Amino acid sequence: MTQSPLPPRRATCAACLRAQSACICRWVRPLSSRVDLLILQHPLEVRNAKNSARLLHLCLGGSRLEVGEAFSDAGLHALLHADGRVPVLLYPETPGEPAPALEAGLTAQPGRLRLVVIDATWRKSRKMLYMNPGLQRLPRVALHDVPASAYRIRKAHAAHQLSTLEAAALALAQLEGDDAAYRPLLQAFDGFVQQQAALFSRLNPS
Repeated sequence: MTQSPLPPRRATCAACLRAQSACICRWVRPLSSRVDLLILQHPLEVRNAKNSARLLHLCLGGSRLEVGEAFSDAGLHALLHADGRVPVLLYPETPGEPAPALEAGLTAQPGRLRLVVIDATWRKSRKMLYMNPGLQRLPRVALHDVPASAYRIRKAHAAHQLSTLEAAALALAQLEGDDAAYRPLLQAFDGFVQQQAALFSRLNPS
């Protein structure tokens, strides 16, 4: 009895971790930031085609992307405080559980800050927050004047619910006081969204 041959394995891009046919590296726009960026990515997001965190990481030189749900206390502390940076968490205030305030004067010193971003669905991000007490103890960044999201390829409950890339770009611009610095990142995101929308349309013709 002969066995059916296994289907050929799809070639994968080593940089963006996607199939070569869906590679997003053409949208990478190398940028540098004064505020350091740490992305904590839930494992379920790693292979999600709609996920924007990998593009964000590839665009921002020096950023770090760590995959996990629950981190060890020592490991998380090392990630948060590497190089003497002061970590701040991009996350809404939790009702009844006020976060500590950022030390006075640090908002004028973006080069001392590390922006920590949780890349997950809202439900999973809340779980990650409570599974990692070190994150709960961080001062938080609240976004101001949030525009409507351009993330039309993923369902959101409200227009202002942003992708990880959009939220991080706005937070970095806000912390650094430079709205124009991250426009190339948002333009790259527009191209990424258009590519993903076209791929989904081909796979799911109406």
